[in-house]
Amino acid sequence: MIHYFFEQTDFKFKPRRLTNSWLKMVAESEIKRIGEINIIFCSDNYILDINQKYLHHDYFTDIITFDYCEGDKLSGDLFISVDSVKENSMFYNTEFDEELNRVIVHGLLHLIGYDDHTEEEQTQMRSKENYYLQVRSHLQ
Repeated sequence: MIHYFFEQTDFKFKPRRLTNSWLKMVAESEIKRIGEINIIFCSDNYILDINQKYLHHDYFTDIITFDYCEGDKLSGDLFISVDSVKENSMFYNTEFDEELNRVIVHGLLHLIGYDDHTEEEQTQMRSKENYYLQVRSHLQ
């Protein structure tokens, strides 16, 4: 089950059904299944506080993923800074919705087991993101 929450933001997220179907399809494609996933849309300051308190990092980021997976069941919290996603969409000259979907699937890919610490891992992660964004465009 995927749940949506909002902290320190007026942002409204409407395509919940489509996103739920898409993320379920991504999980199944990776031989996983959706457990309990919380997607928390928040402000830069909120995610900075999470980053400092739990990860001891003193910087803004677009997403923080907390993994509670067991076996093939994907469970976790995805904290997404709407402010950073907006900034990224302007920086990369992409639509906000595309950047937001990229960040959402990025978090799910972390739960699946993909990482992005090395250049090789980043390349693989970006390839997976692009593939699943393309898949999503056909679901609409």
